Amino acid sequence: MRTPMIAASLLLVTSLASAGDAPARKSGLWEITNNMAGPQAMKTTMQQCVDEKSDKLTEQGGPREAKQNCSKNEVSRSGDKVIADSVCKFDGTTATTHAEFSGDFASNYRGDIRTTYSPPMQGMKESQMTITAKWLGPCKAGMKPGDVVMQGIPGMPAGMKFNPADMQKQMR
Repeated sequence: MRTPMIAASLLLVTSLASAGDAPARKSGLWEITNNMAGPQAMKTTMQQCVDEKSDKLTEQGGPREAKQNCSKNEVSRSGDKVIADSVCKFDGTTATTHAEFSGDFASNYRGDIRTTYSPPMQGMKESQMTITAKWLGPCKAGMKPGDVVMQGIPGMPAGMKFNPADMQKQMR
């Protein structure tokens, strides 16, 4: 159940990254923490090595996935906030999401995300998630741009490292 919610939030964040109105992230190592509230509460943390090219690759995947799964995927600016709204189908459920992101995107940003599910997904009608991201500095030794190291995801080994661009190449 958590996997579709994580997938939906990652799709939204990826779509945000591809939007012309969205600010670019600073190159280097980013720590991103997801806090989900409510009965399905969980906290996950990942570190991602980012450079302009790896973010561009991420951007290419987001819109393609959004076109396949989402009937609405809009990103706009309102003052110092980036607003994202989407309507996507996952596992027979329609997830309607509203998110507001703020920060300078050079050293930090925050996203407040609220999603409703119709019909409820495994009994859950809505979820709320807060994403906080901070730039830590240069990427760690042994990490290449695009590498992600996950922490705190049930069913996944702590410290699991993967590279979305490499995974996309393997799927082709």
